[in-house]
Amino acid sequence: MQKLIECVPNFSEGRDPEIIRQITDAIASADGVSLLDVDPGETTNRTVVTFVGSPKATVEAAFRGIKKAAELIDMRKHKGAHPRMGATDVCPFIPIGDADWNEAIACAKELGKRVGEELKIPVYLYEKAAKDTSRANLAVIREGEYEAFFDKIKKAEWHPDFGPNEFNAKTGATAIGAREFLIAYNVNLNTKSVRRANSVAFDVREQGRVKTLDGTPTGNPMVDEKGEPVRVPGMLKHVKAIGWYVEEYGIAQVSMNLTNIQETPLHAAFDACHESATKRGLRVTGSEIVGMVPKKCLVDAGRHFLQKQNWSEGAAEEEIIDIAIRTMGLSELKPFDPKEKVIELKIEAAAAPKKSLVKMDLRRFCNETLSDSPAPGGGSVAALMGALGVSLGGMVANLSAGKRGWEEKLRYFSDWAVQAQRLKDQMLSLVDEDTAAFNKVMAAFALPRGTTKEKSARTAAIESANKLAAEVPLRVMQTAAKAYDLLAEMAARGNPASISDVGVGLLAVRACIEGAGMNVRINIANLKDEKGKTSLSNKVQVFTEESEARFKEISKLVEKKLKG
Repeated sequence: MQKLIECVPNFSEGRDPEIIRQITDAIASADGVSLLDVDPGETTNRTVVTFVGSPKATVEAAFRGIKKAAELIDMRKHKGAHPRMGATDVCPFIPIGDADWNEAIACAKELGKRVGEELKIPVYLYEKAAKDTSRANLAVIREGEYEAFFDKIKKAEWHPDFGPNEFNAKTGATAIGAREFLIAYNVNLNTKSVRRANSVAFDVREQGRVKTLDGTPTGNPMVDEKGEPVRVPGMLKHVKAIGWYVEEYGIAQVSMNLTNIQETPLHAAFDACHESATKRGLRVTGSEIVGMVPKKCLVDAGRHFLQKQNWSEGAAEEEIIDIAIRTMGLSELKPFDPKEKVIELKIEAAAAPKKSLVKMDLRRFCNETLSDSPAPGGGSVAALMGALGVSLGGMVANLSAGKRGWEEKLRYFSDWAVQAQRLKDQMLSLVDEDTAAFNKVMAAFALPRGTTKEKSARTAAIESANKLAAEVPLRVMQTAAKAYDLLAEMAARGNPASISDVGVGLLAVRACIEGAGMNVRINIANLKDEKGKTSLSNKVQVFTEESEARFKEISKLVEKKLKG
């Protein structure tokens, strides 16, 4: 993966689509960024924008968005349910891909400097980018909101990190930082009461609620020896929550920020709200994610709910995500499309080849293979055979996990089915990679060769392309070989009624490895690098011999069980 920085600015405008469009157009006008999501809220009067790009590109895009927001949004007229202090209220950077925290922090500081100096907007750095640790918490910076900042900014301890020590009435102030991935998550309740929604929010949030002397919500607060209120902690760490009423939906919600999704994942927040609401005679009817979400959050949630159903977790990733969406009711208020709301799926869709073999149905794939085009060829077909062999092994694992009377073996077989899904996805990605590698060979041969320089460049390109075309099927061999452990376990311990499926899967994996080996050998034939050619050839021989040994070993067990 490349070094990518995600940026999620929140703009204090959620009702005027023309203003929102102009801001997002300004962001998208920066080269090298992908605008992933625009999520406006009428009641909050706030729009959350998500985009990704290189560190340099995200800083430029964020600056353009903040500049346009300063031109179009007048905070003197702003009203909304969400706490706010500026036209661009907050602008965090989050490292993804191979980017690290140092790069995200550098982005925040560079942007803060530009916004303060060029736009004359007071800027406060927060979270991991904070210069002053006492102001690292966004809630501390935003305390008192827009209205309080006219006096607040005059105090020495509240002079901004960048920009003037005066509060600009039109643009307000902006918090810019580097933080962990935060999920803005709202859980829907079957009530219109903000007070009842707050009760659930206080139950689940880390801060909890103030303890009262008589134990009632309206009683006198209990204080410690320092005079500070005694708090009853909530159910979840790293969760901030309040209750509010959303007029456009006609319901109250528990509105949460999940600030550490490793320790408190999405499904834990949903379950906690469900538990609290049920105790209070309420019902959770659904939920919504504001902005975008990492794929892992929904996959982990789907697996969690499958565990609660005492069912195998070895479903396809698409099915697991669908289970999470349905269980948490993410489409109750508006359709939740994972291709639009899941970061990795959105990026993958933008980067996917226009003609992906894996996206074809079986007939189209066979027709494409049968045509007079040389690709897809044996390499892609070999990878597909490996994926099918792994899939059969995973099917036996899932059938075994669900077999009546084998309930104590559920987790064992479920774990194997999960491994099979992962291996299947790796094999399928190699189907397209093999064809892409072959196309690079063809493109290299098509390069001009009129001049000495062109001939030299063409020769180098052909050598490089042939090497890649050999390395991809070698990876097919290496990846497919991992399926033997799965098939061996299913042959030995899986549902005996499915032993023929294990056998077919075994044959498919062996054919995959043999076929991929042929593709390595034909592609190394024209390599000029003799040392590299020998190394690749030796690896093919090792993988082939190991494959044949494992095939014979597992075949004996399959044949024995077939004979009864």
